[in-house]
Amino acid sequence: MPTSDEVDRIVDGWSRERPDLDFSPMQVLSRVGRLARHLELARKTSFEASDLELWEFDVLSALRRAGAPYQLSPKALLQQTLVSSGTMTNRIDRLVTRELVERRTDPNDGRGILVIMTAEGRERVDAAIRTLLVAEHELLESLPKAEQERLSALLRKLSLDFD
Repeated sequence: MPTSDEVDRIVDGWSRERPDLDFSPMQVLSRVGRLARHLELARKTSFEASDLELWEFDVLSALRRAGAPYQLSPKALLQQTLVSSGTMTNRIDRLVTRELVERRTDPNDGRGILVIMTAEGRERVDAAIRTLLVAEHELLESLPKAEQERLSALLRKLSLDFD
């Protein structure tokens, strides 16, 4: 197994050319960026296999994680997917057209609406998450479980300031 990677070569080149700078952040963040691209490809492939776009998976997975009866208000979906209200309205419209969700009047608030996942939406998001988890396990297979847990803890610590 190789002991150096493309990031090592990049940092070595910069260090040689600019010895006055500290390139240690690149050792971590360039690798995170490269891994993010691999993960993005794995997600795209997994979602395409279930005939879903990334944004569709985001909305459907928020509904699925909500538990039965798999419904949320548009406001709750906004909070979980971090998009604007106009974007969410457009996304809900498109998911309704594809029959992956339905809109219903909130029985507790006649002025509000609920977005409810259909059986087809549930089947697709469940298939997509199964496929994605296989791909993610493959991405991490070179690390023993203990190292995966350590890496997870370190990344959590780093990301807490951003959440």
